[in-house]
Amino acid sequence: MSGSRIISLGHYQPSRVVTNDDIAQFVETSDEWIRDRVGIASRRIAGDETVADMAAAAADKALANAGLTAADIDLVVVATCTSVDRSPNVACRVAAKLGINAPGAFDLNTACSGFAYALGTVDHAIRAGASRNAIVIGAEKLSEFTDWTDRSTCIIFGDGAGAAVVTATAEDEAPGIGPVVWGSVPERGDAVRIEGWRPYVAQEGQTVFRWATTALAPLARQACERAGVDPSELAAFVPHQANTRIIDGIVKRLNIPQAIVAKDLVESGNTSAASIPLALSKLVERREVPSGAPVLLFGFGGGLTYAGQVVRCP
Repeated sequence: MSGSRIISLGHYQPSRVVTNDDIAQFVETSDEWIRDRVGIASRRIAGDETVADMAAAAADKALANAGLTAADIDLVVVATCTSVDRSPNVACRVAAKLGINAPGAFDLNTACSGFAYALGTVDHAIRAGASRNAIVIGAEKLSEFTDWTDRSTCIIFGDGAGAAVVTATAEDEAPGIGPVVWGSVPERGDAVRIEGWRPYVAQEGQTVFRWATTALAPLARQACERAGVDPSELAAFVPHQANTRIIDGIVKRLNIPQAIVAKDLVESGNTSAASIPLALSKLVERREVPSGAPVLLFGFGGGLTYAGQVVRCP
């Protein structure tokens, strides 16, 4: 195979909307303080939906948008850090829910960079001939791991899922997914963590902020270079939806005034591994990015891990 490309996207969010004013009812905060600190106005919070339920709903929409059926899929990969069950994994449960027969199926956990890691892994599998048509999903239920009495973290997170159908390109067709740039800073891995048997999300916000705003722009630029795309050619930039200040800092260093910059976190909060496919799916649904246009994806967060690649918009 010469490469792979994304042919469709889909997303799912719970119906319950929790605004900043709602949060201010049970912790000392305000809409103004939250917007100024992280740029979030609201987030979606799941009820009975599991990570697998949300992942399957997003994947089902992506599959329908691709014009494919479950019989066409031979690989399912789910990026998540909030699955409660150790086994069976979320990917197998998604396959069962969608009726996908005997696919390769595994979960991948690099927290907020998970979707970009999973997309890179699936691209490699297709290039190696191990898969022809795959579904890549980012899905999180962070509300189950949120301390709702801690105003420094409970204002940040939301639930949801986003999915992409990825297929092999023809021999004479240019790849639609560029080489992945990925890595980690393991000595700072405790800066964002979900630890123990009854865990809450905890993070050292200033450590993450300094790292993200100083170290990531050169790595994002490297992803462009590996894809043979100058940043000035980007139609859109879809970073992990962590914090508007972090996003603005990376954008400033990339110098991409022509690109649409996804800021879905305003209405969705930080959805970790789901944030990139969720934001990209909405951009495509609203037809804000032309088909075939180059889009830079870049995830970063817990671990500390990072991953990014340039893709062609489906």
